[in-house]
Amino acid sequence: MIGKIVRRPLREVWRHEALDFTTWLVENIDVLSEALDLPLQDAKREQAAGDFNVDLVAEDDSGSTVVIENQLEKSNHDHLGKVITYLAALDARVAIWIVSDPRPEHTKAVTWLNESRLADFYLVKAEAICIDSSAPACLFTLITGPSEETRVAGETKQDIADGYEIRRDFWETLLERARQKTKLYNTLSSSKYGWIAFASGKPGLSFVTSIKQHSATTELVIDRGKDADVENRTILEQLKSHKADIEQKFGGPLEWYQQEGVRLCRVIHEVKVGGYRDEKAKWPETQDAIIDAMTRLEKALRPYLQAIQ
Repeated sequence: MIGKIVRRPLREVWRHEALDFTTWLVENIDVLSEALDLPLQDAKREQAAGDFNVDLVAEDDSGSTVVIENQLEKSNHDHLGKVITYLAALDARVAIWIVSDPRPEHTKAVTWLNESRLADFYLVKAEAICIDSSAPACLFTLITGPSEETRVAGETKQDIADGYEIRRDFWETLLERARQKTKLYNTLSSSKYGWIAFASGKPGLSFVTSIKQHSATTELVIDRGKDADVENRTILEQLKSHKADIEQKFGGPLEWYQQEGVRLCRVIHEVKVGGYRDEKAKWPETQDAIIDAMTRLEKALRPYLQAIQ
């Protein structure tokens, strides 16, 4: 015979959160340990954290501090703030937040905190269950916690953020060098993205400098807007009719890019000297090559751009 699980309100089983539930958890910390597969020991109640008191403080198997915040109701911002405050105040490496009803936004917040890798955060749902008319038992369910996936996601996001800062630094130094050689970049400011651009003097036509990890491009981008595929290709063909002269003035071959189904058309020169992920000692060489290529590209195309109607 198989019994039926019956869920009971937490407040019927533990009427008072601090006096009843927290006291029970101190005596049954192994139940939480098994649910999280996290060894917990030496649980103590009401530990001071500045002007506040943590519901429970325990240790993991490495002796590191674990803070446990109990909330026998729907998760809220106040308790999330408390958990973070307790972590900082006690210099803990693990936080466990037990609630009866985790809100989606708090689940997302705890996942984000795990991606930061500052500490390990566990969001746990607590339920009181019976089997038929048996005595109630506590059922803990892990909603979100640290994992290999969140670690990798955190590393990826950090890598993206690092890339933003490196590119911003690269553009700042490139613009400083450019102002000593040409006026083309004078109106531009640094960017965290992989490109900067200035106007050609014709609507929808821009000179774009793009930087990659180990290479760069200088190019004319033709984009007259939505539904302008035919117009973009027509402008490129007008320029391409002077291909030999333009490339002779530029000083080398260019890529004349158009692709079916792609609105943008481009005239591209690839700079293969280096990119933003190369050593900073190599940046000046790369930046000078970019500035020189853009100067020659703009000069070679200028008379033919002026002739476009």
